[in-house]
Amino acid sequence: MPLVRRQISRHAAQLRRDRTEAEDRVWQALRNRQIGGFKWRFQHTVAGRIADFVCLQAMLIVEIDGSQHSEKVDQRRTAELEAQGFAIIRFWNSDVFENLNGVLEVILATAQQRTEEERRRPSPNPLPLAGEG
Repeated sequence: MPLVRRQISRHAAQLRRDRTEAEDRVWQALRNRQIGGFKWRFQHTVAGRIADFVCLQAMLIVEIDGSQHSEKVDQRRTAELEAQGFAIIRFWNSDVFENLNGVLEVILATAQQRTEEERRRPSPNPLPLAGEG
């Protein structure tokens, strides 16, 4: 079977190589479905933006922000991603360093809540009623 290589942007590849210590700590906890069995992607492109961590199953984006982040820019970016159906939660680097377990608990609870809400949502293609079709 031929090797399949996912194409990522050069910028995302650079961000993966140059990840911050806070991003690395979160990634080591999320990778390989370690938290609730959820599959996470690191430095993944969504709607033309690169998100730190993305769980497509829960339509959840987690951002780890350092001092370089601008709230004004983040608000516009968040609105664009929410318009695509994603929920975004943000943590400061200091949150990760001071309370990694608390950060992971919030991430897990949010992912579980989002997937539960999705299960309750009626299907856009319901099965036909008995006797129909």
